[in-house]
Amino acid sequence: MLPDSPTQSENTENTQTPQSTPRTGAVGVVVIGYNDRAHVADAVRSALAQGPSVAEVVAVDDRSTDGSAESLDRMAAGDARLRVIRRDVNSGGCGSPRNTGIDAVTAPYVMFLDSDDVLPPGAVDALLTAAEGAGAAVASGLCVRRELPSGREQPWQEPLYTAHSVLARPAQRPLLVHDTLCVNKLYRTDFLREHGIRFPEGRFLYEDFVFTARVLAASPRIALVPDRVYVWHVRRAAERLSLSLDRGHIDNWEARTRACALAYDILLAAGQKELARAARAKFLDHDVRMYARELGLRDAEYRHAWWTHTRAYLGRYDAADWEQDPGSPGRLLGRLLLESPEPRDLPRLRDLAARPGRLLPPYARTPDGAPVWSADLPQVSLAPFLTDPVETLPLALDAEVRPRGAGTGALTLRLHELYGRVAQAGPREVEVRWESRDDARTRGRTTAALAPAGPDLWSAELPLDVGAFGAGVWDLRLAVRFADGAEREVTAAARAGAGRLRRRVVPDLRHGVLLVQPYATHSGALALRVATGVRGLARILRGRLRRLRRLLR
Repeated sequence: MLPDSPTQSENTENTQTPQSTPRTGAVGVVVIGYNDRAHVADAVRSALAQGPSVAEVVAVDDRSTDGSAESLDRMAAGDARLRVIRRDVNSGGCGSPRNTGIDAVTAPYVMFLDSDDVLPPGAVDALLTAAEGAGAAVASGLCVRRELPSGREQPWQEPLYTAHSVLARPAQRPLLVHDTLCVNKLYRTDFLREHGIRFPEGRFLYEDFVFTARVLAASPRIALVPDRVYVWHVRRAAERLSLSLDRGHIDNWEARTRACALAYDILLAAGQKELARAARAKFLDHDVRMYARELGLRDAEYRHAWWTHTRAYLGRYDAADWEQDPGSPGRLLGRLLLESPEPRDLPRLRDLAARPGRLLPPYARTPDGAPVWSADLPQVSLAPFLTDPVETLPLALDAEVRPRGAGTGALTLRLHELYGRVAQAGPREVEVRWESRDDARTRGRTTAALAPAGPDLWSAELPLDVGAFGAGVWDLRLAVRFADGAEREVTAAARAGAGRLRRRVVPDLRHGVLLVQPYATHSGALALRVATGVRGLARILRGRLRRLRRLLR
C-alpha cells in the first residue's frame, strides 16, 4: 500500500484550528459558466456571501446563448465586487474560461467555482486562514457531492481532510493525487503565475487532472483543513449531463486516460517519482474500478473498445507499478485486463470493482494448489489473498429479500469462503443496516450470528420490517466480525433468478399497501426500492408508463 502517514522527519506539522483573522480583500473567486442561467446566479451569490475576505468575483461567461451573461451584468450593477467577462468564442470546456479568470484576477489568492455549484458559508475564510497561517501556496478542504434533487451528500476524498495539517511538500502525502479537483482549493495567485500553471485549453475533458498535477509538480507548501469548502451539485437527471457524468461514450474514457497519462508525465518530468507512481495506482483503484462497474450497462462495441484501449494504456506500466499492494481490487482488475485480449467475466469484474470489492466463487487453484483467477487464466495469481489481513480481503456475501404479508419479510445472507481465510479468522456475526439513498437515514440496524450452512458457507437470517422503512431507495450495508477481533465493512451481491428480484405488492398496517422491489445496483449490490400507500404506488406506475412511452416513440 502506498505510504500516506508522514513522519516527523518529513516536516509535516499537525496544527489546531487556526485562530487568526483572515485578511480583508485577499481572495478572488473565478466563476465559470456556459448556458447555465438557472444556476449561475446562486453560484455567484454564494461567492459574494463569503464576506470581506473576497475582494472580487470574476464571472467568466463562455459565450452563452441563454441570457446568462445579461443576468450576470444585472447582478454586477448591484455589487462592485462582481466583474463579468464575456468570451468571444465558446471554448467547449472548462479550462479556457478558468485561464481567462486567472489572467483577470487581481487579488493575492484565487479560487474556482463552477456555475452549478456553491461555496458553503465560511469556506473562503477557512482556506485563507489556513494558507496565511502556514505560509502555504495552496490550501485545500473538504468537498461534498450533493445529489439533487434528493440532497444526499457524500464527502469527496474525506481521509485527506480529517484534521488541520501542513505539508512542507506534496510527496509527504501521496494520496493527494486522488483529489484531482481544483475547486476545493485556494491558490496563491503569484504561485500559479510564477510557475506558469494553467489549465489545458479548449475542449479538454478532465482538465482538473492536468492542472492538479502541475500544482503538485511545483511542490508547494500545502495546508489541509477539515472544513467543508465546496458543494459539488450532481444532477444525474439533468437534460444536459456534466462532462464528468456523461460516461456512456468511449470518447469519455479515452479523454480520461489521456488526462491521466498527461498528469503522470508532468509529475515524472518534475522528478516527483513517488507522486507519479501514486497517480498510476489511483488510475487502477479509482478510474478503472468506476468504469468496470458500468461495463455491463454498455453494448458490445463499447465494451470491446474500452477493453482494448485500457489494455494499451496499462501496457505502459512497469514492474514497480504492480508491486505496491498487489492484492488490491484495482491491481487485480488491471492484471486481468492485460492477460485477456477480449472482454470476459463481466459480472465477476463488476463485483470486484465494487466498493468494497467482492470476489464471488468459483475460487480456482492451479494443480499445485496456488489460488488463481480461473483455471484458464492461471497467470493471474491471487496469492496475496493468502497473506493479506482478512479485513482487506474482497469477501463475498450474497443476499436475498423475501417480502411477506403485513409489511414484513426476511433477509437471508450467505458468506462465502475465500481460500480458507474466512474459516481461519472465524466469522462470528454480521451487523446489518439499511441506509436511505435520499438522506443517509438508517433503518433496521441489527446484528445476527453467522452459522455454518454447508461446505465453505456461513449464513444468517433476519426479520425485515419493510413497512418501517418508509418510501425511497434503501442500500444494504454490512459489517462482518470475526473471532480474532477483525471487522470488514462489506456489501452483499443481490441473488438473482427464481423471481428473487420481482416487484411485489404487499399489505401493510401502517400504509395500507407497499410496493417492494429488491434489485441489483450497477455494482451488483442488493438494494430495496419501497413505495408506500396507494398514491406512492400510483406515482411509481405513472413514472414507468412515461418511460415506456418515451421508448416507444
